Amino acid sequence: MTDTRCPCGSGETYANCCGPLHAGAPAPTAERLMRSRFSAFALGDAGYLLRSWHPSTRPAALELDDGLRWYRLDIESTERGGPFDREGVVAFTAYYKGAERGSLQETSRFVKDGRDWYYVAAL
Repeated sequence: MTDTRCPCGSGETYANCCGPLHAGAPAPTAERLMRSRFSAFALGDAGYLLRSWHPSTRPAALELDDGLRWYRLDIESTERGGPFDREGVVAFTAYYKGAERGSLQETSRFVKDGRDWYYVAAL
């Protein structure tokens, strides 16, 4: 997987994009965290999704739908969420295939705690 394109659509390889974040490196921005979370959905990494979810809103468990394949992410807009911000908002559309094709449009809120960004909730 190290030399394949990253599922998040950045154009980078997985090893140079979301792979290090999945392995524990901090995301530098809210958008990068959003991209890494999309890649985690695409790869079925529920553990990373839970670790990158803020404790104040994190569910106790997360079951992913094995019948869905997440294949494309479009970042629509970002508000704040840079390296020196404490919060940010990312609007995106994520596309999936399963029994039917579809998309999920969401505007998500993120907070930075220490050096780590966390997903908080959809707005």
